[in-house]
Amino acid sequence: MEDKAILKELGRRIRAQRKGIGLTQEQLALVANVDRSYFGAVERGERNVTFTVLCRLCVALQCDVAKLTDKLPCTA
Repeated sequence: MEDKAILKELGRRIRAQRKGIGLTQEQLALVANVDRSYFGAVERGERNVTFTVLCRLCVALQCDVAKLTDKLPCTA
């Protein structure tokens, strides 16, 4: 899987988790302390998220990192 496809899948998982707990992009961005437009780009797979931002998102999403990254193929 190419990097773009990995980012799109991660974004899809983040979006599904966000919607599952009933948050808007704006609400999640505020709780996770990230810019809403940046967060929107992450959900669309257009931006690579740092590990620390991913951790903040997971706290806000009430899930652990593994839930969002399980079985994502890593490229070398």
